[in-house]
Amino acid sequence: MLKVEEAIIVEGKYDQIRLSAVVDGLILPTQGFAIFRDPEKRELIRKLAQERGILILTDSDSAGFLIRNHIKSFVAPDRIKNAYIPEIPGKERRKRTPSKEGLLGVEGIDPELLEKALRAAGAGIRKAENPDPITKLDLYRWGLSGGELSAEKRRLLQKKLGLPSRLSAAALLELLNFLTTREAVEKLAESLNFEAGKKKI
Repeated sequence: MLKVEEAIIVEGKYDQIRLSAVVDGLILPTQGFAIFRDPEKRELIRKLAQERGILILTDSDSAGFLIRNHIKSFVAPDRIKNAYIPEIPGKERRKRTPSKEGLLGVEGIDPELLEKALRAAGAGIRKAENPDPITKLDLYRWGLSGGELSAEKRRLLQKKLGLPSRLSAAALLELLNFLTTREAVEKLAESLNFEAGKKKI
């Protein structure tokens, strides 16, 4: 399994599922053309590009290139790597009919070919794991989950870090481990206790 340094941007959740068999890293779906109407998602991609760089892996059809080009319009070129899958005729098992152009998307490509595409794009391969990742228990201990003011604290934390407001707890945890450190989040969480309490009063 490749431990990829950059955030990998794909089109949909089935692409994300397929790629997670190949990659240990952050894989973010655009939800197809929803990216065009989602300023929060665009801002998140811009932030990820700034912090760690992004690697775009969309389908090799016209829709995939439209999404790829849209992302290129708001992210600096030096923060983007492009991975391309081969144009293979066919359809994914879960679909009744082939796509408009009759090509397999990322979700239908063999893992070996996906790995080859990532390596060809120059994906940064990490050497070691984060030795001290943030866990769900940490979020609970810091008052960011399971408590009376947890939702308010998470919202404040996400705002301070420039993250979307509609993240699930699991997505937040993944992004925190990708973008920051345990020490930074713990310190920020302590400052949020006062802010969240003040709002409640």
